[in-house]
Amino acid sequence: MRDSMVEMIRATGAELGSAKRLLDEAGGVAWDRLLDWLVDDYFRVTALGLENIPTTGPAVIAVNHSGAWGLDAFVLDKVLGRALDRRVRFLAAPFVFRTPILGRHARRSGALPISPTAGIEHLNAGQLIGVFPEGIAGLEKPFTQRYRLQPFSPGFAIAAIRANAPVVPIAIVGAEEACPKLGEVPSLARLLNIPYFPLTTPFPLPSNWTITIGKPIPPPTRPENLAARRNAAHELSNTTRTTIQHLIDHELTNREDPFN
Repeated sequence: MRDSMVEMIRATGAELGSAKRLLDEAGGVAWDRLLDWLVDDYFRVTALGLENIPTTGPAVIAVNHSGAWGLDAFVLDKVLGRALDRRVRFLAAPFVFRTPILGRHARRSGALPISPTAGIEHLNAGQLIGVFPEGIAGLEKPFTQRYRLQPFSPGFAIAAIRANAPVVPIAIVGAEEACPKLGEVPSLARLLNIPYFPLTTPFPLPSNWTITIGKPIPPPTRPENLAARRNAAHELSNTTRTTIQHLIDHELTNREDPFN
């Protein structure tokens, strides 16, 4: 009797595990189809300068982060995944991988947990690495400060210099209007164990998105001493930030209505 109960419990556990995997897979497919629809029909995404992404060798893709929910990362990954013959491996915060559907999508698309060495290892292997140097700060800024870049973490520049990889600046315009941050709910953030929970529209608004890819910024020769390396990384980081801000400002100046 005891053995049969144990076998029944094991069988039930296996069935539940299979059901969970099927639900995760179904959720992943639905999310992927939703992204297709958002890119093509809802946001009507336009990508400019795709030819500036190197076809061979390592490069760091540096992008502004905007919109309350960080949807820009998934939209950009979808656009580049379609357009390029090579994968861009984006660095993502740990909480992304804890989220059931988004985590599965991130792993399936080759995203990497942020760590001090992940970017360097993959750059040394000749791959493309994608980063959002503003981090969560880019999403936390209020709508009144939209498209004003927050300070960059220089980690991406350190990796680029060590791997002798160019930095490709990318500016995304449209995400701020799609998911405007109107406030925060700290209690929900603590409950869900995420960095912050924004107060925004229940579903993204149908803004037009433009992704502008600038010309690669070559890395400086790696200096010999530590202080010089730090200065070189900060200079490369600042140059990248200035370039992306210029790309954003140029697009904002040229667009007439974010929703038409």
